[in-house]
Amino acid sequence: MTPFNPPISEHLRFFQAFLRSSSHVGAVAPSSRKLAEKMLDWLEWDGMQAILEYGPGTGVVTEAIGDRLKPGMQFFAVERDPHLAKITRDRCPGLTIHESCVTEVPELCRKSGITQVDAIVSGLPWASFPPALQDRVLEAMFEVLPPGGKFATFAYWQGLLLPGGQRFRQFLKANFSKVEQSTTTWANLPPAFVYRCER
Repeated sequence: MTPFNPPISEHLRFFQAFLRSSSHVGAVAPSSRKLAEKMLDWLEWDGMQAILEYGPGTGVVTEAIGDRLKPGMQFFAVERDPHLAKITRDRCPGLTIHESCVTEVPELCRKSGITQVDAIVSGLPWASFPPALQDRVLEAMFEVLPPGGKFATFAYWQGLLLPGGQRFRQFLKANFSKVEQSTTTWANLPPAFVYRCER
């Protein structure tokens, strides 16, 4: 897939999405390609049949997924913000981007003929979600992610100083059999790391 270089206007639209709904768009700028690679490189791509993405934003991770998809592998992304969904569709025209909520993932999978997925990567600001929403999203996720399935999401170091960041770390440890933390991606605004989890 040819790298897509979004114009400044698309970064502005990402920031506008943050201003519209900071609880669902957790960053002021799109993720870097280096962070995308850190989210994806640990997955066993040769053995996977299906992968999903939550909250693609401007499609940086989506594009990197498209570069790794094998023939016959199923994929779709779920983005609730219509402006960001359009950016991702423009960036990745051959990939499916659903404009929906991730709590609808089980139904979206059924409509796509997907019975279970091997991995889910997420750009959602989980730490800013209230506990009840975290539980609903996790319940929907576990309907399609079987034991042994992989889940990756990123977090910002400064977020760990906040109660929500600490709570989310404990949430992951309580619900996944294995939770590992990547090294820091300094080439990201702000610097971030990846939680690599196995159900």
